[in-house]
Amino acid sequence: MQVGIVANITKESVMEVVATFIRKLKDNKLDYLLTHSLNERDGKVKIEIDDEFIVDDSDLYQQSDLIISFGGDGTMLATAFNAQKFDKPVLGINLGKLGFLVEADVAHLDVVIDTIKNKKYTIEERMIIEGNCSDYECEKMIAINDLVIDKGGWPKMIELTVWVDGEYVTTFTADGLIAATPTGSTGYSISVGGPIVNPKADVITLSPISPHSLTIRPIVLPSKSEITIKADSLHRDIKVNCDGQRSYSFPPPMEIIIKKSEKSLKLVHTSLTTYFQTLRTKLLWGIDTRYSNKENKK
Repeated sequence: MQVGIVANITKESVMEVVATFIRKLKDNKLDYLLTHSLNERDGKVKIEIDDEFIVDDSDLYQQSDLIISFGGDGTMLATAFNAQKFDKPVLGINLGKLGFLVEADVAHLDVVIDTIKNKKYTIEERMIIEGNCSDYECEKMIAINDLVIDKGGWPKMIELTVWVDGEYVTTFTADGLIAATPTGSTGYSISVGGPIVNPKADVITLSPISPHSLTIRPIVLPSKSEITIKADSLHRDIKVNCDGQRSYSFPPPMEIIIKKSEKSLKLVHTSLTTYFQTLRTKLLWGIDTRYSNKENKK
C-alpha cells in the first residue's frame, strides 16, 4: 500500500499535522509519497524525508494506491479532480471549517492509519458530470460537485433555455443555473434551494439561481439524460465554472451539453461516520432540540 499525501499548505498548522501523519505511517511500515509543495522550503515538514518520496503531482496520483487529502472541502475537490483522472481512491482529513466531504478529522489520525493498514474501508463510487460547449472549442469540463452557468460580471440577469434529451423544457431569466451531482447537492445547490440528494442516487439536479419567476423550481433528472442549456446575455461573456475552481468564459449566445461522465470518483469510506450523521452534525439538518437526546437514549 503506497499512500499519496496532498495538503493545502495555506492552512494553519498543516505541516505539523502532515509530519505527525508521516511519522505514524513510518511507525506502521506504510509507504508514502509527497508532492514538492510539502517540502518546497527547508524545515517545512519537520521530519526527515528521503528525496525519493518527493514527486511531482502527476507522479503522485499515478503511483499511489490511495490519496490522502489534508484540508477542507476545497482541497478535497481539487484532490478528487486529479485522482479521478487516474481512477484512484481519496480519503479526506479535515483542516477546514465545514469539511462535509472529508471522512475524518485530525483527531482521527490513528484510526485512519489502522483503517488503511488493515484495509478496513470500503470504496464508494460517486457520480461525476461533464460539460461540452458545442459552439466553441474548449476542453471537456469535469465537475465533481457542480457545473455552474452564471452571468459573470454582468449586473443583470441572463436568459437560459433548457432541453432534456432533445425535448424543450423551458426558458427563463435568472442569475444562472446549477447542474449538480448528488455529491454536490449539499454545496452551492442547497444554497439556492436545491434538494438534498443521497450520494447513492443516480441523478442530476438543475437548480436555478435567483430566477425571475414564481414557478421555476429545481428539477431532478435521471443521470442518463443529456441536458442542453443555451445561455444568452447582453454582456460580453457568460461564465461557466466547475466546482468553484475551474472557470471558463464564452461569448453569448453559448450552448453547453451536460451529461454523466463515464468516469467516477472513488471515495474511501470508513466506520467513523455515516451520510445522515454528517448531515446532522455538519449541516444541522433535521435537528430539533425537542428530540436532541433521543438518539442517546437508545
